[in-house]
Formats: sequence, C-alpha cells, structure tokens
Amino acid sequence: MNTRNPSDQFDEGTLVNLAINGDLEAFNQLVLNNQDLAYNHAVAMLGDPATAEDATQESFIKAFQGLDRFRGGSFRGWLLKIVTNSAYDVMRRSRRHPNQPLFPTDEDGEEIESAAWLIDPNASVQSTVEQNELSKDIYKVLDELPDVYRSVLTLIDVHDLDYTEAAQALKVPIGTVKSRLARARLQMKNKLRDACQIPANFDRAHAACAI
Repeated sequence: MNTRNPSDQFDEGTLVNLAINGDLEAFNQLVLNNQDLAYNHAVAMLGDPATAEDATQESFIKAFQGLDRFRGGSFRGWLLKIVTNSAYDVMRRSRRHPNQPLFPTDEDGEEIESAAWLIDPNASVQSTVEQNELSKDIYKVLDELPDVYRSVLTLIDVHDLDYTEAAQALKVPIGTVKSRLARARLQMKNKLRDACQIPANFDRAHAACAI
C-alpha cells in the first residue's frame, strides 16, 4: 500500500488545515518542512546547539498541542514565535536572560532608531555570501554577534522571512526588526572588514578573505 506524502499534494496552508483536523502525517510534514528553520532560530537565540535542539523539540510539541489556536497567516512566523518563547523559557531557567536592556529606548519604551545605524540598509548578508563565496567566514562572524542581532539577521537574510514574519517570531514591532537588522548588518560589515581586511565597499569585496 502506498503511503501518502502530503508534500507532494498540498501547500503549507492545506497541511496546516489537515493537521488542525487531526492528520498526524500532515503535521509531521510541517515538522520536516520547518525543522531546520526552527532549530537555526533557536541556535541563534541560545548559542548552544544541544540546548537549541531541546527548545526546538519542545516548540514542536507546543505547536501540535496549540494548533487549534492558530488563526491563519504565516505558519512559520507563528511557529517561530513559539520557538522564541521556548528559548526565553530556557534563558529564564538558566538565568541567562539579560537583566539590562541591550538597546536604547525612548520615553515610550520603543527602541531608538538612529540614522547612523541605517548605513546601506539594503545590503543583504546572504547575497554577499553568494557573491563572494565567503560563507565560512560570514557564518563564523555571524556566530560572534549578540543573540538578538544574530536571530534577526538569520531570520531575514539567511532564511528570507519578511519583516512581518520576523516581527511575529521575535515578538517585537516591525520598526524594531528593521532597526535591529540595520545594526546587525552594520556589525557584520565592520567585523568582516576587521577580520578580513576587506575594503569599505562590502558588496564588492571578492577575494580578500578567499580560502
């Protein structure tokens, strides 16, 4: 007897609807489709592969148990919000959650967006990887970024989430996503320039760090 493969017949929205109605095979396919994204997001937040794996597994269990609360829209954004919550739970349990704010805020508690951070806001780290074949160097530097920068950069420049999905995943306003992304890209540019002696024009650096 042939086993139905949901990925051959249904898009993600249909898989979600099937899973909500009790189709375990459809949910398993959703897990397969999103497990790398979820795990990488957890690693970006926690910085530890083993802990991230536990958080990812916990998140999929929570997602399965909470499917009836999914209200449409981006499933991966909804899933990554659960991963974010699980990661914060881990941080609280391990007392690693920062006690001091990492970003300046205004009187309303919103992060301050400084024009100085918005240098070359359209420069995609992922496109630079493809252009310059410096993926090993870039991911090494990516690992050195603070968790909050690494997570937003990974979501948008590596996994191609849009601002709305990233905001949902990180539980912050879209403006905060844009601000953090600009800061993260600038830090990446500066770190790569320092590590690889690449020229000031990041997008045209071809061979300075080639291995």
